[in-house]
Amino acid sequence: MADGSFALEVFVDGMTCNSCAATVQSFLLSMDEVKDAQVTFADRKAKVVTSLPIDEVCATLSDLGFPSRPYDEKEVAAAIAAASNTPKSNNTQNNAASTTTTTIELATGMTCGACVATIESYVPNAVEGVISISVGLLAERAEVVYDKRTTSPKEIAAAIEDPTVSSIKLRIGGMTCASCVGRVERAVTPLPGVLNVSVNLATEVCDVTFTSGQTTLRTLISAISDAGYTATMYVDDVGAQEKLRRAEMEYLRFSLIFSTIFSVPVFFLAKIGPHIESLSPLYAGYLHFISVQLILQLMLTTPVQFISGGKFYIGAWKALKHGGANMDVLVSLGTSASYLYSLFSMVMCFFLPHYQPFVFFETSAMLITFISLGKYLEYVAKGRTSEAIQKLMSLQATTATLIKMEDDEILEETELALELIEAGDILKVVPGATVPTDGILIKGQSFVNESMITGESIPSEKTVGSELIGGTINTTGSFFMRATRVGRDTGLAQIIRLVEEAQTQKAPIQGWADKVSGYFVPVVVVLGFIVFCMWLVLTHLDCFPHEMYPPGSNGLLVSLLFAISVIVIACPCALGLATPTAIMVGTGVGAQNGVLIKGGLHLERAYKINAVLFDKTGTLTHGKPTVTDTKLLTDKISRKRFFELVGLAESASEHVLARAIVEHAKTQEEIDITTSQHLVENFMAESGKGVCCDIQDVRVFVGKRDWIREATNLTVSEDVEIKIQEWEGQGKTVVLAALDSRDAAYQGKGKEKASFDARVEGLIGLVAISDTVKPEASATIRFLRSMGIESWMVTGDNRRTAHSIASLVGISPLNVFAEVLPSEKARKVVELQSKPQSIYDDDNLKGFTVAMVGDGINDSPALAQSDVGIAIGAGTDVAIEAAAMVLVKSDLRDVITAIDLSRKTFNRIRLNYLWAMIYNLVGIPLAAGIGVPFGVMLPPMLAGLAMALSSVSVVMSSLLLKRYKKPNIPLDASAQGKKDHIVIDIPALIANLPETFTSSKKEKSAGLNLPRSYSLKKKALSYGVEMKELIRSKGLINEDHKAD
Repeated sequence: MADGSFALEVFVDGMTCNSCAATVQSFLLSMDEVKDAQVTFADRKAKVVTSLPIDEVCATLSDLGFPSRPYDEKEVAAAIAAASNTPKSNNTQNNAASTTTTTIELATGMTCGACVATIESYVPNAVEGVISISVGLLAERAEVVYDKRTTSPKEIAAAIEDPTVSSIKLRIGGMTCASCVGRVERAVTPLPGVLNVSVNLATEVCDVTFTSGQTTLRTLISAISDAGYTATMYVDDVGAQEKLRRAEMEYLRFSLIFSTIFSVPVFFLAKIGPHIESLSPLYAGYLHFISVQLILQLMLTTPVQFISGGKFYIGAWKALKHGGANMDVLVSLGTSASYLYSLFSMVMCFFLPHYQPFVFFETSAMLITFISLGKYLEYVAKGRTSEAIQKLMSLQATTATLIKMEDDEILEETELALELIEAGDILKVVPGATVPTDGILIKGQSFVNESMITGESIPSEKTVGSELIGGTINTTGSFFMRATRVGRDTGLAQIIRLVEEAQTQKAPIQGWADKVSGYFVPVVVVLGFIVFCMWLVLTHLDCFPHEMYPPGSNGLLVSLLFAISVIVIACPCALGLATPTAIMVGTGVGAQNGVLIKGGLHLERAYKINAVLFDKTGTLTHGKPTVTDTKLLTDKISRKRFFELVGLAESASEHVLARAIVEHAKTQEEIDITTSQHLVENFMAESGKGVCCDIQDVRVFVGKRDWIREATNLTVSEDVEIKIQEWEGQGKTVVLAALDSRDAAYQGKGKEKASFDARVEGLIGLVAISDTVKPEASATIRFLRSMGIESWMVTGDNRRTAHSIASLVGISPLNVFAEVLPSEKARKVVELQSKPQSIYDDDNLKGFTVAMVGDGINDSPALAQSDVGIAIGAGTDVAIEAAAMVLVKSDLRDVITAIDLSRKTFNRIRLNYLWAMIYNLVGIPLAAGIGVPFGVMLPPMLAGLAMALSSVSVVMSSLLLKRYKKPNIPLDASAQGKKDHIVIDIPALIANLPETFTSSKKEKSAGLNLPRSYSLKKKALSYGVEMKELIRSKGLINEDHKAD
């Protein structure tokens, strides 16, 4: 090409998904020397148009964590063929000769676990001969066990690529209890093409994954309707969801008010009226012993029974019509029995001359009222479980001020709806306003309250170049920002979406409740019939105390009352709500505390964590290494010349240590690396080992000790070895530099013609590089240990440096994996998962339940392999995608918050189940009459109230999680550092307050009984930029006490 660029093809290994390919492509395009780049994951190929030599491109990508080499089609094809055709295992002894295993590369763009479930459930049914299939989400590979007599890898691959798989959400109406969940799932699952169905009772949402060619949306909705429920498309819109919620709440409120208006008079006439002498005319029998009050009770109860209670009849009919039974059946049975018996008793008066009717209309009316009250309270409580999402949604700004600028001069200000803002727009944010979208501050400075996103209560200072999060609050000065992410791409929108998805997912423990609920209602109906028969016999045998008979009743009526009590007190609602409500509250509380949990499955696994594996760089440390020490080994080269050679050699590398050396050379040694880069020739790099190149007639080697020995055949002296060990013992990484004029490139050059540097051979110096440990690291490790969780560390550093860092944070040297290549991190997770916790305890012979904490691209396989992957929020998109939990902040203490919240939530779920089970185990026997020998009888009215309040109590129990406070983990005194405190002269500060601060504030401040010097946390200075500048400009900081 005319500009000196040429096209290269590079084989990129280590990519585990399409996101990795996108990351590599973005990285290549960000390089100045690269004109164009295209990376494909399927064939691991990178096509690059660049002026750089191919070795340098390969070395750069290798330093990034993707081992690369020039692309060789034959070599790659042979490798793929070998991987595809290698027999691994046989599934059956009878078909040992015909059964084989193959690995198929998937270029299907899988994005989530639903895609995995889709392929794993579809392929065995679609392809004859497939015995089993296991799909790796991140690796995008499928390991298939199949019968080679009936199918082939080609047919299997075609089947995987063939179906158009869709995943939709439906809002289900008419569900009343956990039995309904099972009925909806059973109605949809048998449909052709349906791959996965998950119904959440608390959110009333059904997730369906299906093959579009075999099933349609109308078929799904029709099947759900036939099962007795309504199904509509789930609307991902805040306003629409709120409208639906309010409509449902209004209906429940109307039903409650309506039934209460009629039920209270019925209760009054039945229970209180007979004791009021002035009302005695109402109780006199005028027609066949039928009094006015009986007619009034019938008239008042009938609207309650068939208007307020109509929804129970409709639900029960739909359930019974489709061969099921739910809570509506129980309520309908109980209320109908009391109503119809009372009506029958009144009718009998016309046929039996001396028959005195006994009615209990109040039981039917009050049952429906109490159940309506319970449903209303339950709905209100369930609404509170999703308050976290509602609060997050309320953070979103609705408008933004768009600025048109030219040469730092504002030409126009326009207030626009947030939907019209585009990436790249310049926006103005005034004090007190919401930051409209994600962006970068380009002019001004301020303090921004980010507590609603990160959980950090103290406002963060923002200056030019600082990143801003949409939805946070600007507390002080005005500033201008450039929008970088808008709409659904903003961090806040992604958090909302993630929390919504997490709240609709089921935890494995919920499967137990769903299974129990499927048999619950039929068992209770049978039990009610048994109780009726039992008491009918006992009353006939005169085993029922006569003083406990209701006035005017008989054995048949008493038996019926016991049966009604049993039927109405038992309800599977509490079981069905125990898990989803706790998960909804738990994930919401997590989001408010800066921990994003991607569903109930991960929350349940996190409860069992007993080992945490930390990546070192960027996780335990800041990930920003700096040069701390330098030792020259020859007096023939000056310090500046040393860093000029080393800096130029490292300038072509993208390794994090190389960047640290280059940055030091530029800033500390004041060397202009950029203008001298053209002097670098014949650059070569070996990933994670070192680099070498030619600079002005001399060969420069910079890298690890072992690699320097191998590349130059130089011997490291004892004195140098001692110094290296000393620095490594301090947790520093040591880089060696050497010159070699004996390289083949210089043969034929006389020493007299070579440069001065070329006459210097051997080691010329050492550079120590240190990445400082995060201040909260040791406190986090110590607190984990107190929770019974063992901490481990994995790093590519040498053992001495790794052990030094481990000792700083409190990790045992035995728990350190050192010199681990990026591709081997996942193996270390597997090693821990299979490592016995104790050889002395039979219960601990199984492996650890491992949480992996990381932030980089090369951590993603380990994050996916671990039981619970926890990604640092400041990490890469690939790591965040692979993780089960995401820490919004980069504070390691949030690892503890994530585990502690998971434990609290799971304990709450178990408590909910315990309460639901105890309630039924105690309530049903009590309703059946077990307390009769002790003079205790539970009337149907109270049984109905108890049933109504049972589900409410479970939801309220889950809501107690909203009171969760994350553990207070103070930093070590040494970690806090001396610079955290400054000393301010308070009287002088008050005297210098400008007029913009009101006199009342001055007087209030002056009235404080403060010493002349007063120690404050720097971060507490949230008075604003003006106050900060005032303090500094007036010289009010007492420099002598800065270290206090």
